[in-house]
Amino acid sequence: MDESNENQQKDGVGKPTIKVKSVSLAQAVDLGEYDPKYLSTFSEWSTLSAHVQLQYIRAALDNRRKQLLSQWAEVNNMLDFRLKPQLHTTLKNIEKQLNELEDDREEIYAEYSKKF
Repeated sequence: MDESNENQQKDGVGKPTIKVKSVSLAQAVDLGEYDPKYLSTFSEWSTLSAHVQLQYIRAALDNRRKQLLSQWAEVNNMLDFRLKPQLHTTLKNIEKQLNELEDDREEIYAEYSKKF
């Protein structure tokens, strides 16, 4: 098999299917997944202390914030921004997500402060 077909197999009908590699806890955090319910689906999550769990969540929150700020900057710097009203809506949606992220941060910190 060559590299382009490395992650493909044939299903019963002969169509190629792509094998999805699983994401590790560290990769999920790097990608900005901060929801404790989602993170608890990883087997190693339950073996971590509340302090270490909170550190992973903090890192994920910071990563997600950086991603949203980067998206906001990319949209804001698009050519002819003023002529594209849909971009204004996009910025508002990103700003809404940033506000929700900060609300989630406060809730998670309050929740984890009870666990220490």
